[in-house]
Amino acid sequence: MSQSPASSGEQKGSAEPWTILRLLHWTTDFFRQKGSESPRLDSEVLLAHVLGCSRVELYTSFASVPNDDQRVAFREMVRRRGEGMPVALLVGYREFYSLRFRVTEDTLIPRPETEHLVVEALDCAASLPSINRPLQIADIGTGSGVIAITLAKHLPEARITATDRCIKALAIASWNAQQLGVAERVRLLESDLLGSVDQPRQFDMICSNPPYVSEAEYRELSPSIRKYEPVDALVAGQHGSEVIARIIHEVPDRLCTGGRLIMELSPMIADACAKLAMNSGHFDDLRFLKDLGGDQRILSIRRN
Repeated sequence: MSQSPASSGEQKGSAEPWTILRLLHWTTDFFRQKGSESPRLDSEVLLAHVLGCSRVELYTSFASVPNDDQRVAFREMVRRRGEGMPVALLVGYREFYSLRFRVTEDTLIPRPETEHLVVEALDCAASLPSINRPLQIADIGTGSGVIAITLAKHLPEARITATDRCIKALAIASWNAQQLGVAERVRLLESDLLGSVDQPRQFDMICSNPPYVSEAEYRELSPSIRKYEPVDALVAGQHGSEVIARIIHEVPDRLCTGGRLIMELSPMIADACAKLAMNSGHFDDLRFLKDLGGDQRILSIRRN
């Protein structure tokens, strides 16, 4: 591989300037060697952030040469990404369902799999019987608020109650709700599940992306996850199903008859969670939604 774009001397002494295209090629190769699953995307997001432009604008400026300050800032981001820091934390945001959300080390980084939960929730909202009041939705363990806020953006008549045990995460969710213009319809509360939620007493829909990683699975996760994302938002316990079991046990009384509980989970505990739901006696119309990898990822059940 050629010398790093970090070297200011190369820019002066080399006949080949560090254009945007050359920076992307070099960095993509570097990230690929470091094991990134999306080396080109990582490179584009970081460079666009440093240059203050969109990724699309990079493609219309391949021949442009960033200045020295921009290259130094880009080099530092590339170094930290090479050490394992997630791109979302480097730039401070993550795109989710075509919306931009602020994220920090106090929140999970939104994953594409969670978009399947949003799709199911929107589909279920459209099929619920007509009511002469706002749709009431709860989001348990909201983190940066991606589920609650995205639903509020797409369901303008809905009222969302979003809970989390982490005050710092709720502060990020509040900022995101303000930035995306739904703060008046998203109520954020510090709560363990729905324990501190007095009103409304019942919801038409309850959504959650709860912790669902087992302790053993957590030890096998990549260092970039274990080092930079909150363990309490990931690990449920020895089996991975502990928090989901609590939700299935505690929320039936908080769901209207015919209301739906929609949760993200690990494919490895899908069957166990389905059994918990059906054995509770409170749910029917159980269905799974698969992620892009074909794995059972979203559990959707109806309060009978």
